[in-house]
Amino acid sequence: MRFDEAYSGKVFIMSRQDAEEAEAIIYGMPMDWTVSFRPGSRFGPNRIREASLGLEEYSPYMDKHLEEVNFFDAGDIPLPFGNPQRSLDMIYDYAKKLLEKQKFPLGLGGEHLVSWPIIQAVYEKHPDIAVLHIDAHADLREEYEGESLSHSTPIRKTCELIGPENVYSFGIRSGMREEFQYAETSGMHMAKFSVVEPLKRVLPELVGRKVYVTIDIDVLDPAYAPGTGTAEAGGISSKELLEAIQLIADADLEVIGADLVEVAPVYDPTEQTVIAASKFVREILLGWVQK
Repeated sequence: MRFDEAYSGKVFIMSRQDAEEAEAIIYGMPMDWTVSFRPGSRFGPNRIREASLGLEEYSPYMDKHLEEVNFFDAGDIPLPFGNPQRSLDMIYDYAKKLLEKQKFPLGLGGEHLVSWPIIQAVYEKHPDIAVLHIDAHADLREEYEGESLSHSTPIRKTCELIGPENVYSFGIRSGMREEFQYAETSGMHMAKFSVVEPLKRVLPELVGRKVYVTIDIDVLDPAYAPGTGTAEAGGISSKELLEAIQLIADADLEVIGADLVEVAPVYDPTEQTVIAASKFVREILLGWVQK
């Protein structure tokens, strides 16, 4: 799949016609091959697109309109069902093409393992990268039941690739004791339970740096986002995540890519999860895409 090919289906509201002229490319990664609890996040990208049709194009948070951002929705990468390594290779190749074209990659998951090949591609182009990770789960395991390719491992892999001191996790409230011990001893930055206040403290350290942001929808309390594979009680509100996106937008740093993962629509017949996710995507487009 070329970066400028769109599939025949729903696209995010106000997606442009010309990929070559676009500043940002939205792409889906419909993979849930390694989940440890409930599958279904492979259906997230398309349902987020469908929910976007109910959005206002104007954001009162950013005081911007989607017409001000030139973006192209390329649809989903056609990942081979049940084949994690081949799927990750395809995501890596696609992300690398976007970066070579100087596009802002905005990925929709899919399970959280899909972030790993994107971060690999970003690191190859920008070895001074910092990663901001907003999630309920630490995702610092080396393996899950003998499998190193697991949605519980991408942040550990990221720490080993770019250095733990360049990884900043927020909202974490679930994980093995060993994961929290690793966070304490490795030099990575982990803020448990909350997002906004720790972000306010950390963002000044990142002034002038290039950052990649990965957001797992389960950072939200299940009251706000029941449609996810591994829901965790005690999370933040949609309002707090919107504020976090705004804080990153206002900070003096360069966001060079992002993803939003783990939306599993089947567990939320009210559709509040995909509606919230589509709003977060709108705010990311308006706040983080470089002009």
